[in-house]
Amino acid sequence: MRHVQVTEAKAAFSGLLAAVEAGETVAITRRGRVIARLVPDKPIMAADAFRPFWDHPGEIDLVAPDERPPEPIATL
Repeated sequence: MRHVQVTEAKAAFSGLLAAVEAGETVAITRRGRVIARLVPDKPIMAADAFRPFWDHPGEIDLVAPDERPPEPIATL
């Protein structure tokens, strides 16, 4: 992980975003202390976001949908 001072981050923000887009994590520091991190976005599926709820069925009343392909669309 690369550490960058706030002033350097302001001056090179586009370059830092390109590095993050390429998969790198960048820590923004002020006076030697990390105050923020730029991390690559990791999209997740809705089913993955709710999986912890489905793993504990007694705690919340959610039911996982069947794993099936979408139905075809009828053409007119």
